[in-house]
Parts: sequence; structure tokens; C-alpha cells
Amino acid sequence: MKKLLTILAVALMPIIAGAQAQINTKKVKISDFPEKITKVVLTGNMFYDLSLQDEVKARWRVSPYEFCTLEEFMRDRNSSDYYFLITTKSQFEKESEPGLDFLCLLKGGTGATINSMMEVMSIPLASTEDPSGREFVFLPVLLDIIQSHTLKSMEKDLHGYVGLSGYSTNMERSNNMEIVFAENDLNSAINTEFKDLNFDSDIVVTDEDSADVHIYENNPGKLVSYVVAPAAATPGSYCYKMLINAETYEIYYYSRHKISKKFGAGFLPEDIKRINSYRNR
Repeated sequence: MKKLLTILAVALMPIIAGAQAQINTKKVKISDFPEKITKVVLTGNMFYDLSLQDEVKARWRVSPYEFCTLEEFMRDRNSSDYYFLITTKSQFEKESEPGLDFLCLLKGGTGATINSMMEVMSIPLASTEDPSGREFVFLPVLLDIIQSHTLKSMEKDLHGYVGLSGYSTNMERSNNMEIVFAENDLNSAINTEFKDLNFDSDIVVTDEDSADVHIYENNPGKLVSYVVAPAAATPGSYCYKMLINAETYEIYYYSRHKISKKFGAGFLPEDIKRINSYRNR
């Protein structure tokens, strides 16, 4: 009898382990998101907070929400009754101070600190020290992306674990779209010679205002560039690069690279070649 029980226990181990793995997946952990209150944490910067409040009121649709102060966040972050949408400052290993602001969706939990809270997702917002102002143009875009990605992560674990870089395959649907690069979003290595060889009539380079008007007006058939990097980027900092569908606010391209002495911020030649490879399949 004892031998039989041992055999049964061994046989059941994969089933038990599989059940435990399923319970612990990100998909399961965030399954309560639509029913929980999302607390939108205000920063104390009145100009930014007003824009954040306006955009959340206009666009947040996936869960009940309320606004709170940073002090209230510190008080309530231990509660699993809440999710928190918070603007954070990120400092990478080789940086002497935070270089980038991120917009993060976190899940509250018992004993949680900011660093140990479960991150549902985060997306780069702006340079910490010297933001360009474009973050106000793209704030509604980022809010839509956060909501869409969170819902997809609830459906499939793959979305939650792969992250935003997985959306670059959307470029396969961009053959009939025009790519609009703000000139400041291009790395200095993308010179005239490179453009002549790699840019076609569907790739336009213009000033930031002319690029951003497509986002304001939700113009169809346009992908608009958005780059987030520290204002005083040094080797070891990171640069994030995005192409956004101006009509739907979907990410079509998302990548990052570590800034080095050879390559500063902006879309690199390898980004352009990768983008073209998607479009020329």
C-alpha cells in the first residue's frame, strides 16, 4: 500500500507542479485588474498633473480609477485592493543620477516597497532632467498603450512576459503607411548618404511640430517617431525608440539601445534596416 501511494505521488507531481505554475503566472496575478481601483499618483508638478488628470479622465476605460498624492500612495501601496499608475524616475547601473521618467502600472501588495511591487508594465515617458515637451503630446498615446497591453497580458502570458518589443511585428502591416521621423529622433550616424540608400518615398524626415501634428489629428496611414533618452546621455544610459500609429495609438516599433561613445541617442542605422526588413517581406 505504501509503495502504491508513493507511485501515485510521483505520478501526480507533474500535475501539481503544472497547477502551481499556472497559479503563479502574470496572467493570473493581474486577472483582478478590471475590478480593482487604479490609483493615479500625482507628482506635485502642477502642470504635468493637470495634463495627466485631463488625459486619464478622457481616456482611462479599463478599470475604476481615482487620483491620489504621493503620500497616499506610500500609505496604500501595501494594499492588494489597488493598482497604481505612477510616474517614476529610473536610474541605470552606470548612471550617476536618474535619467528617464517612466509611466508605470504597479499592483499593490502586502509588504510591498516601490521596487518590490509587481510591475504590470512600464513605458518610457521623458527625460528626467530636461524633458522636451513632446511627452504631453504622447501622454494620451502612452495611456492607451498601457491599457491595451494590460488587457492583452490578461489574455495571454506571452504578452506580459515579452513586453512592448513584441509589438514590432506590427511593422509587417505598415507597407502602405508613411513613416514620419522627427529629425531630432534620428541618430547622427543616419547621414545623407545613408538616407539616399535606405529611405524611400514613404519615409519622411521633418521637424517635431510637423511630426506631432499627425498625433494631434489622428491622421490615418502615418507612423510617427518618438524617442526617449536622457538629456545628457552618457555611455551606459539607454535610449528608447518607438513608432506610433497616429490614428490608433498602437505601437508598431519598439526598441532600445545602450548609449555608447560610438552611438548616441536616436534611431540607429540598424533600426532603419530592421524597419525596412519588416516592410519589404
